[in-house]
Amino acid sequence: MLSGLNSHIGNLPLLSNARSRSISPENPRGEKGGGGKCELENGSARIAARDLGKGWKVNPFIVIGAKETYEIACIDGPGSIQHIWMTPTGKWRNTIIRFYWDDAETPSVECPVGDFFCSGWQDFFQISSLAVCVNPGSAFNCYWTMPFRKRCRITLENRDEQAVTYYYQIDYTLTELPEEIGYFHAQFRRVNPLPYKEVYTILDGVKGKGHYVGTYMAWGVNNNAWWGEGEIKFYLDGDTDYPTICGTGTEDYFCGSYDFEDPYTHDRYLPYTTPYAGFYEVGRDNLYKSQKRFGMYRWHITDPIRFEKDLKVTIQALGWREGHRYLPLQDDIASVAFWYQTLPAAPFPQLKDKDYLEII
Repeated sequence: MLSGLNSHIGNLPLLSNARSRSISPENPRGEKGGGGKCELENGSARIAARDLGKGWKVNPFIVIGAKETYEIACIDGPGSIQHIWMTPTGKWRNTIIRFYWDDAETPSVECPVGDFFCSGWQDFFQISSLAVCVNPGSAFNCYWTMPFRKRCRITLENRDEQAVTYYYQIDYTLTELPEEIGYFHAQFRRVNPLPYKEVYTILDGVKGKGHYVGTYMAWGVNNNAWWGEGEIKFYLDGDTDYPTICGTGTEDYFCGSYDFEDPYTHDRYLPYTTPYAGFYEVGRDNLYKSQKRFGMYRWHITDPIRFEKDLKVTIQALGWREGHRYLPLQDDIASVAFWYQTLPAAPFPQLKDKDYLEII
């Protein structure tokens, strides 16, 4: 059973009755023996393949028109997605990826493509983690296990005024699932700027039983000096004024320490990308300067945060001001929360429009 759900390397010798399938523009329905069947005249690469014909990389990509939504997957279950690869064109914040599980009318994943793959700033930085890998030149890879009982639908909405091109592949198995399985969720939020003395909300309104498995943040600083004194807080199962889990600082939560500084020179940030946590500098100027942009991820793969009824996650934006006092920051902050839970899930807040999400 576990080998069909994409578990750890120790389960690889275990045989399974799961059936491997894959969806791409060359096999859009993931059919057995269904790859490479596109007729030359219908292919997206028909000009390049004109001397070779059917079966020779005739339809490797799709083009999504301006303001159009394209369904890239519709799979009858039970099954489990194991890997997603895609490489996009255009502005990554302007294409929204959505996942719908079983018969749900509202999405369980709703996120700009770049942020879903930990690349919220429209800039390439290589990432090596267990859940997400980003490789040259804009190769987005996701390894979250995503089981579903009845059906999985995945769509891409192009909010731009220009068409975009997408190559993609979705690898999955058709397999029976254990009763206690949870459904994968991911929710995007963005505030620019964060109002003075307000706390940034990563996730709120979650109802049901589940566990929280990861945080990605695209953080743009609007002040000089150190910006990461804020605590992350997890409010579990009826917590109100005070959380059950309270961190000690932003860099601490993302498994770093002491301002992400080079501990020898103290004049630069030291980026890192590891299986469970990462901090990667986007701005390339001096330490502690305003208008720098950062990406950070923290995966709770070995330490998921369990909840029985509800969950809220917040983080403070805190820097320093004169007199060795905290300064509540008004930064440009975006995030993606990743978690598993039972269905039905509470509907997400309405996603802001393209102009609100724009990276300026």
